[in-house]
Amino acid sequence: MPDIASQSSTRELAQRRRDLSPSAEVAFQNFSQTVFADGALSAKVKQIIAVTVAHVTQCPYCIKGHTKVALRHGASQEELMEAIWVAAEMRAGAAYAHSVLAIEEMKDEEGRDKKPGTAAGV
Repeated sequence: MPDIASQSSTRELAQRRRDLSPSAEVAFQNFSQTVFADGALSAKVKQIIAVTVAHVTQCPYCIKGHTKVALRHGASQEELMEAIWVAAEMRAGAAYAHSVLAIEEMKDEEGRDKKPGTAAGV
């Protein structure tokens, strides 16, 4: 299996994407420009958020691209690393929070095992 992180988009591939669906490409580019424009949040803050989200979604292309753009918008390396730590906490926190689902299942299965007619209760 090829390493996706080592693959990069080329001008030819980007053009092919545009050629295959030009109206969607234009719409997406317009949407992206609108989303990342200065507003209530600065473009810099939005790019830092994008770096964080890219780490949570684990998209290597987004990580590389938004890190580069965030730096160009004035984000410091320290700001980006703090944002990456936020992403790490959110992924770990999600696993921790969702552990209650497994605990509930364990509890349910434990109760089933003790009932007559179940495999453990026979």
